[in-house]
Amino acid sequence: MKIEKTTLNDVLVISPNVFGDHRGYFLESFNESKITSAIGDFKFVQDNQSLSSKGVLRGLHFQNPPFEQGKLVRVIKGSVNDVIVDIRKNSSTYGKSFKICLSEENFKMLWIPPGFAHGFETLEDDTIFAYKVTGYYNQHSEGAIMWNDPTLNIKWESEKPNISKKDNEGELFEDFKSLF
Repeated sequence: MKIEKTTLNDVLVISPNVFGDHRGYFLESFNESKITSAIGDFKFVQDNQSLSSKGVLRGLHFQNPPFEQGKLVRVIKGSVNDVIVDIRKNSSTYGKSFKICLSEENFKMLWIPPGFAHGFETLEDDTIFAYKVTGYYNQHSEGAIMWNDPTLNIKWESEKPNISKKDNEGELFEDFKSLF
């Protein structure tokens, strides 16, 4: 397993070793010992999975304390542009974003610590996105920052993504008051 730092503090790209031959491939998608040695002592409590058509954009979501969540995200089928924004007000990378393509072909995973807003945009039909979380979902602690916030200036692939009503009602970053 290869673990790389990113431009955002505490965020890691994890590339598993993939063993392939004429029959297909094998990879270890999660190894508690290797992951916790890289990210610290986190306990994953739930696995989530979504299926989306091409052009769906979900995010930028987060869970406020005390229900914050760390996420280990990956794509099982298809591909996404995965985007995170540091919302930890005392971080030197506060307000900065990071984008990476996660796909069934590159097998990469992204560790997103608590204190980040997260979103992704599907680049293919029938994309299956999977993630482990360190905390349970709590409706009263959820938040969202506008996916197309002009301050953040995130470059998405789709000019007119398919977005939920809830995601179109996210906060502007300049009005956002972080609890992290």
